[in-house]
Amino acid sequence: MKLSITYRAEYAYEKSVSLSPQAVRLFPRDVLYARIETLNFTTNSKATIHWRSDIFDNVLAHCFYPEVEDRLVFSLEATMAVQERNPFGFLLENRALELPVGYDVREEALLAAYFDGDSVALPAALQPVTSLDTVNTLVAMNEWIHQNIAYERREEGMAFSPGETLRRGRGACRDTAVLLAAALRAQGLAARLASGYLWESMTDPAEKKAEGALHAWTEVYLPGAGWMAFDPSNGVLVDHHYLTAAVGRVSEDISPVSGHYYGDEIVSSSLAASLLIERL
Repeated sequence: MKLSITYRAEYAYEKSVSLSPQAVRLFPRDVLYARIETLNFTTNSKATIHWRSDIFDNVLAHCFYPEVEDRLVFSLEATMAVQERNPFGFLLENRALELPVGYDVREEALLAAYFDGDSVALPAALQPVTSLDTVNTLVAMNEWIHQNIAYERREEGMAFSPGETLRRGRGACRDTAVLLAAALRAQGLAARLASGYLWESMTDPAEKKAEGALHAWTEVYLPGAGWMAFDPSNGVLVDHHYLTAAVGRVSEDISPVSGHYYGDEIVSSSLAASLLIERL
């Protein structure tokens, strides 16, 4: 199947401002089951774009703005060839069949950064367990967050801490992704965050969450399966409906746009964003 992705974000400022370099992570990863066929990215006309790979091997557009601006625009158009993928299409190694998972020395060294996280008081359903089936337990944790943390759409701002999301009982996709990562790390598992695009997420349109907006979810490394992804906002395992643009250890690593503006006084701003994903 082929998909088209059209994304546009426009930041409007009350007065012209100076812009810091902006780090943009909007570009779908080119993987075996999701191949980029065409891609066009634009920003303000006078900007200079440097293309880079960050420490997580995400494609990064580093954008520089030589003049003051009262608008900051990012536009992405892409077409992709996508193959169906079964999220349960793996075989765990014996040491990963039950919790806790037994990582070997090499894995522990390479994954060290993904074990560390903020300590948080977790509800019973998310607390560490032993001698239980790994996949069933992780599916249950993902489903618990889906059922108990109400979804809210929030375009801007950093992710809430796991404790704040639990206290509020609601959160955006990046909040629930951070919460699940914290619970996985408390279980002794290597977990990271991912962001990107979600299309046709559910059969029932009323159940779709994050449709029309960028999305975030959580990945866990399991021997035999590799990086296995869960979407706690929708309570499902990640399949070919998810197109990853960035992965990282914390929410700042996967932010679609990172940067700031500045001037001689406080200037108010607003964001208008749109996303359309269509099957061709």
